[in-house]
Amino acid sequence: MKLPAIRSKMGIWIYYIASLSFKEVANYVKPINDELHKSELLSQMIQRSITENYKSIANYLLTQEERFFNALILAVYDGQPVWNEIRIDDINCDDSYSLGILTLTGEEKIFPVDGQHRVEGIKLAIKKNPELDEDRVPVVFIGHSKDTIGMQRTRRMFSTLNRYAKPVSLRDIIALDEDDIVAIASRNLIDENDMFGEKRILDAKTKAIPEENDTALTSIIAYYECNKELLWLQIKDIEVKGLDEKVIKGHKKITEFIRHRPEEDMIDRFTRECRNFWGAIIASCKEGLDDSNGTVGRYRDKNGGHLFFRPVALIPFTKAVVRIKEHKDIEYKDIIESLPENAKWIQSELWKRIIWDDVKKSMIMGNQKLIELLLLYIIDKSLLTNSEIKKIAKDLESVWDYHEKDILEVLDEKILPENCI
Repeated sequence: MKLPAIRSKMGIWIYYIASLSFKEVANYVKPINDELHKSELLSQMIQRSITENYKSIANYLLTQEERFFNALILAVYDGQPVWNEIRIDDINCDDSYSLGILTLTGEEKIFPVDGQHRVEGIKLAIKKNPELDEDRVPVVFIGHSKDTIGMQRTRRMFSTLNRYAKPVSLRDIIALDEDDIVAIASRNLIDENDMFGEKRILDAKTKAIPEENDTALTSIIAYYECNKELLWLQIKDIEVKGLDEKVIKGHKKITEFIRHRPEEDMIDRFTRECRNFWGAIIASCKEGLDDSNGTVGRYRDKNGGHLFFRPVALIPFTKAVVRIKEHKDIEYKDIIESLPENAKWIQSELWKRIIWDDVKKSMIMGNQKLIELLLLYIIDKSLLTNSEIKKIAKDLESVWDYHEKDILEVLDEKILPENCI
């Protein structure tokens, strides 16, 4: 192989930047074997670090026309690699020798220091579709030697590249992902209309809203997670297959579905679904969102606030709503209106020690499932199974510390009678 390349240096490393075709990657790049350790045990540990994720990479290459990878870091040893510089005079008549041709004889041994899963994904993809043979991936070649110092240097690079690599954050997915329908619809709602107004969605790294914030309806992470729950209404009757071609059952298929961009009409339908949901939420809280000074006021303050202004309650509410909509043809606004007024405020007797600590004046985390089940119990308990009702009773006995009477009677006392759709 004669590869046009750029030669450069960082620290102790001389490296060469080039590209390889997928076919060349498959033919010449081998899995790590005994290059980093003399011990067979330690070598096998590295080999076993390859997970099933390479299959999702192969699927990405097979299905995404706009496919692209960052560079593979490939270590080269043995053989007789040759670097031939190309002399270029720049405008100032200075010589530059960083461009040239890197010649590999084919006897070199090449293994990935960074990009093991991408290499295996490429190999699987061209097996399934040989037309991908001539796609090219950027590569960075480094030199390797199998003596003690050489192994140590390459191990350090291997661990450094993998230790400090970070997965894409959810905030970045929401802002940038063009395959995830939830991210796309979430952006569409924010970009294309003013339903949220200014400062009503908080850009935060977590779902929680800081105590000092007095303008946001919810956080960007909670907003996305609510929309992700709503996606079930769109795909519950769609067959979704995993990488093994097996049909995925239940809500797990959401995770697979958002990997691939669907047709535009599907995106439009889902965006409308999200718009209807958030439109109903906003309409039910107009007092808190129309305040002349821009603050949410009593809808989130030191005394508690509204369910919809607390992510810890809003996400379980969305899950409950999805389950209701799955079984009943009913509008979002009617579901919201079916909640008794006292059930909408976290400082009410109903939510004490479940969502709200009225002594410390603080939120309580960790009761998400109980909140979801209680909301279903309040709105339409016929949707609950016997085991779910038993779970409600058991959990309430623990948080409310009632043992002298039927806990469900205590619950009913805390709920206003207008509790059915």
